[in-house]
Amino acid sequence: MNLEIKKLGDVCDFYNGKAHEKSISDSGEIKVVNSKFVSSEGNKYKLTEQAIFPLSIGDICLVMSDVPNGKTLAKCFLVDADDTYSLNQRVCAIRSSQFDVKFLFYQLNRHPFLLGFNNGENQSNLRKADILNCPLWVPPIPEQKRIVALLDTVFADLEQTRAKTEKNLKNARELFDSYLQQVFSQKGEGWVDTDIESLVGTGILDKPIDGNHGETHPKKADFVEVGVPFIMASDIKDGVVDTKNCSFLSRTQADSLRKGFAKDGDVLLSHKATIGRTAILKTDLDYVMLTPQVTYYRVLDNQSLSNEYVYWYFNNPIFLNEMNEYAGVGSTRAYIGITKQRKLKFSYPEMATQKEIVSKLKLMSKEIANLEPIYKAKLLAIDELKKSILQKTFSGQLTTTGI
Repeated sequence: MNLEIKKLGDVCDFYNGKAHEKSISDSGEIKVVNSKFVSSEGNKYKLTEQAIFPLSIGDICLVMSDVPNGKTLAKCFLVDADDTYSLNQRVCAIRSSQFDVKFLFYQLNRHPFLLGFNNGENQSNLRKADILNCPLWVPPIPEQKRIVALLDTVFADLEQTRAKTEKNLKNARELFDSYLQQVFSQKGEGWVDTDIESLVGTGILDKPIDGNHGETHPKKADFVEVGVPFIMASDIKDGVVDTKNCSFLSRTQADSLRKGFAKDGDVLLSHKATIGRTAILKTDLDYVMLTPQVTYYRVLDNQSLSNEYVYWYFNNPIFLNEMNEYAGVGSTRAYIGITKQRKLKFSYPEMATQKEIVSKLKLMSKEIANLEPIYKAKLLAIDELKKSILQKTFSGQLTTTGI
């Protein structure tokens, strides 16, 4: 196929966006098209009462700046309505009478030429000249429309496959959460209904303790390359405490602190900003140090209570809902201190039943964990197939009979 390649500047008009910082208003009715708006497919946006740069149906907005290896550089948004959007700075608008707008959108979105300006080390800032030099294939309009029709059909099928895959992944997670709730709500004979305060009072649990507050709280300047792990809420993920990629304190400073010394086997629970992350600490060290974001729960009476049971109980929706209510989740200062944590309800059966519950939950969790990478790999394959189809299309490999 003979490809007629032209520079964008020869076949399109380029317009820079305008600053909107002084015109942002929650009462506005015009959506500001900035990089976050484009990267979120229009789901995240700011409003303005004044359309400083009004956009029209068919305009293509292209993001000109992004972090290293980001997913927003050169990402495009096709304007779908008049009197609805205004263009922000560092996003440009492309207009042309020589293209079917959907064809131009498919070709320009994350164009390889523009992505080539990302060196993976510094923030990428596309200049006007860079964009004007972008090579574009300009076939006759009827050919463009034919290609768009084919791409629309193929991509609609891929989106259906993506939606089914995402639903299956969501259903698997929801099934596990439902089972968790069922386990801890449908109690049999011999279950003890109590709270954290009573478990501490009877000596089954040690007093729950978090990290150091105020002046004794370690600062970023105190961090060292190697030392005692300093565990934040972000270091607890998927039931695991990351003691390798966290921050570290010198042993001398850690030893001088007043509290927050978590030990192997402790159940850690995040309680500030990020609420409800939990994991059983596994470490060969004497202790790791906690930030004020995290509390440790230490079982003292292993005949009455299993730390693995505590971990799973902390993961069940009933407990998490109660914790979120106390913490005021949804506010900018979501937090549940030690005093309120001690009021949290807790239920447990005899040890044999605890072990049975833990065994079933670990097995089911493992099955879900095995499914997740399969679904995620399928989603990734869909994205890669879409990229491949676009690459073949705009290199002239799209035949007259199909893709």
